[in-house]
Amino acid sequence: MDFLRPAGWEDALAAKAEHPTAAPIAGGTDIMVEINFDHRRPEYLLDLNRIAVLREWSVGEESVQLGACVPYSDIMEHLRGPLPGLALASHTVASPQIRNRGGVGGNLGTASPAGDAHPALLAAGAEVEVESVRGARRIPIDAFYTGVKRNALAPDELIKTVHIKKADGPQQFSKVGTRNAMVIAVCAFGLALHPGTRTVRTGIGSAAPTPVRALDAEAFLNAALDEGGFWESGKIITPSIAKQFATLASAACNPIDDVRGTATYRRHAVGVMARRQLGWTWEQYRGTTGRALEGAA
Repeated sequence: MDFLRPAGWEDALAAKAEHPTAAPIAGGTDIMVEINFDHRRPEYLLDLNRIAVLREWSVGEESVQLGACVPYSDIMEHLRGPLPGLALASHTVASPQIRNRGGVGGNLGTASPAGDAHPALLAAGAEVEVESVRGARRIPIDAFYTGVKRNALAPDELIKTVHIKKADGPQQFSKVGTRNAMVIAVCAFGLALHPGTRTVRTGIGSAAPTPVRALDAEAFLNAALDEGGFWESGKIITPSIAKQFATLASAACNPIDDVRGTATYRRHAVGVMARRQLGWTWEQYRGTTGRALEGAA
């Protein structure tokens, strides 16, 4: 196994073009496990740790530009305001040592359905900027996952930046695991309210071959909130709406039975998380709406 260590971004793109099978490594929190257990033996490892641009982020008017190798610990500390859902997801990643090394780019590159960042990225609405010596392009997060541990990257492309819409409303994330830390999700769910567009987005992890959105649940809830005037009034969401949202979220799952949990349990747990997160986020939104109405009075 050869170890490639480019000094800059252009060098990394050139190395990836010359060796398309090279496996990128930054935090190494996924690939080193596979190598140690002899599940994978790439011909080349492409070390990205010397490339400063991958560890940078900036907060713009509408979105956050997050370098692929920004560690989860930095997201938790510095981006909790604009990216609350992703910050919550970052808290659930393994141990402090791994949160200091792992980043969103690794989750995206591995494309495991159990990756903790995926539900939050789906719910927030993100684009993945990838680049090769041929040029750069942006891939909408909904089109990024193409199969079990497969993504839309071309062989010569590397993930550079993730563009994530800044939160304009409450966001939540939770996952079910067999213990509180150092655990792969049995299932996970993310929810984001977008008052600016009066829409709701979701993300489901570890309950289908790829990370997915609960599109039917979103469509139902978007219609119910609009037709009932909930966005304007901030009134309490009825139990029947919450129950139907949870039922449709469960139906969006296509899980399997494995050592971590059964398919039936995963569907049930996703429904419970969906109902609870809807309650939590809507209470936050109602508080904001109530203060706005008081200020206008």
